[in-house]
Amino acid sequence: MKRMFQTAGIRMINNKGEKHGTITARIHNENFEVTTLRVDVQTDGRHAEVEFTTDWQKDAERRDLTINSLFLGLDGTLYDYFKGYEDLQNCKVRFVGSAEQRIQEDYLRILRYFRFYGRVALKPGDHEPETLAAIRENSRGLAAISGERIWVELKKMVVGNHAAHLLELMYNLELAQYIGLPPDGNVEEMKRVWQKAKDHSPKPMTILAALFHCPEEVEKMDIRLKVSKEEKTLALFLVKYRQELCKSDDEPSMKPFTDFIIDSRELDSQSKVCELLKYQGEEKLLAELCRWSVPRFPVSGHDLRRMGVTSGKEIGATLQKLRDIWKKSRYQMDKDELLSYVKS
Repeated sequence: MKRMFQTAGIRMINNKGEKHGTITARIHNENFEVTTLRVDVQTDGRHAEVEFTTDWQKDAERRDLTINSLFLGLDGTLYDYFKGYEDLQNCKVRFVGSAEQRIQEDYLRILRYFRFYGRVALKPGDHEPETLAAIRENSRGLAAISGERIWVELKKMVVGNHAAHLLELMYNLELAQYIGLPPDGNVEEMKRVWQKAKDHSPKPMTILAALFHCPEEVEKMDIRLKVSKEEKTLALFLVKYRQELCKSDDEPSMKPFTDFIIDSRELDSQSKVCELLKYQGEEKLLAELCRWSVPRFPVSGHDLRRMGVTSGKEIGATLQKLRDIWKKSRYQMDKDELLSYVKS
């Protein structure tokens, strides 16, 4: 491969992948990873030592799923050694050869199976019994897989098709304890949330948050999966406010949520509240809030100083008082109207 690229005058970058058979070619300011044919010499359930080969079938044998073991020639010829094309046509997800052997080569393939099931299968529950048996028997192997690799697969699966079914199945197969999810997660709540949120592009953590009973479970999840700060913050926010911040019968429907956003003064507060509304299944409020622009509070500390209010403590208390008045006016009062309360 290197000789081919060199002959064509194509620059190659980042040679770290060469020992695994991967070369990165830089073409028209884009990177393309190209991997040669390989055979696994030794595997430990996480990584593989490989040798290069020219045998396409040998390379196909080391793939995880039949639908991932297809090759296409430059002339359009399809090379299919394990009926992967037939499985695609039938929307089936199957391991290449022995499911147990493929899983033991890399236990992350358990989660890859579920992710691809969500992409390929037309309906939930169409699994081969022997595949589920192999997953259950080898579930403990996920404990040795890094949290980062698990999270890459899990968050893709959660926003795919059949996510609620797949998460429930993972609990039934006793995988949760090895992948950072609470062992006694609230599966019924998760199913309810997914059903209401799935058509509104929820973030992965919006669905997973339904499994957590308390903030401590979010902390444990973060230790295992090493999610981003934004993802962890969202999970904690949803667990805290899913029952505390709701629409009120006594006020305009949007007001509790817009007041919260105004008071929080965080840049991402509106985004988090939108995820909360997806979680709660508040479709109409979600549409309203997505159209709503956060108004700017018209009064500042400088305005109060110009009026003779000099104490920092008094300025803070006065600003809060004016902010409350402004909120009650549904953010309609302007600076002069608000400052008139200071004059009086």
